[in-house]
Amino acid sequence: MTPEFIIIHPQARPYIAHVQLNRPKELNALNLQLMQELRDALKALDEDEAVRVIVLSGNDKAFAAGADIKQMAGRTAMDMYNIDQFSTWDAIKKIKKPVIAAVSGFALGGGCELAMLCDMIVAGETARFGQPEIKIGVMPGAGGTQRLTRAVGKALAMEMVLTGKFITAEQALQVGLINRVVPVELYLEEAFRLAADIAQLSPLAVKMAKESVLRAFDSTLEEGLHFERKNFYLLFASDDQKEGMQAFMEKRTPVFTGK
Repeated sequence: MTPEFIIIHPQARPYIAHVQLNRPKELNALNLQLMQELRDALKALDEDEAVRVIVLSGNDKAFAAGADIKQMAGRTAMDMYNIDQFSTWDAIKKIKKPVIAAVSGFALGGGCELAMLCDMIVAGETARFGQPEIKIGVMPGAGGTQRLTRAVGKALAMEMVLTGKFITAEQALQVGLINRVVPVELYLEEAFRLAADIAQLSPLAVKMAKESVLRAFDSTLEEGLHFERKNFYLLFASDDQKEGMQAFMEKRTPVFTGK
C-alpha cells in the first residue's frame, strides 16, 4: 500500500534513499500512522541491498513540529500504555544502515527526538530544536531526556526540558547536537553529500561501525571495547576487507560489494 504521510524515494541518489515526512498542513506532526509508515519504510530500505544510506527529511518549514497532540489529548494512562506508541521508535532504533536527518525549520518535541534517533543531523540555518512538552503539562517520552542529555550535557538538557526553550541551529552545532549548519536552500543537498561520502564505503564496515558507536551509550568502556574488537575481527571474514586492503596497497579506489 502507498503510504499516506511519507514519501519514499528508494534511489534518490546512487545507493541513497530519501524518506520525506509529508503532513505539511500539520507541520509534519508525528501521529501513530505516520510513525508506523516510517517504521515500515525504514525496515524495507534496511533490507534493500541497493540502499546503503537513508536520508530523512521534512520540508523547509518543519522537519517535525512534535507529536500529534490532538491524537493524544483525550487518552488515559492505560490508553497510552496499551497503544504502546513507542514500540515504533524502538524498531527504528534497530535500523542497521546509517540514517541522516536533514532538518529545516522546526524540530520540536517528537521531531527533535526523531532527529536525535537518526545517526547524524544536517541542519539549515532556520532550524530550531527543542523539547517543549513541559508547556503542555507532560515531558519528553521518546528519548528526549536521555538522548538530549547525552548529546549536549546535563546543564543545557535540563534548561531545554524544564523550560521548553528552543535553540538555534548554530547553538545546536556548538553544543554537539548536530553535525553541520548550511544555508537553508542547501540543507537537503548537504545531507545527500554526507550520505554519498558514506555510501561509497564498505556497507558491512559502516553498519558494524555504527553498531559499535551506539554501543558506547549502553555499556561500560570495557564492554564497549570488547564489542568493538569483536566487530573489527568479524570484518576480516568479508570480501570488502580483502578488497579495501588490496586496493590500498595497489593505490587504486576500492570497489565494495557489501559481502
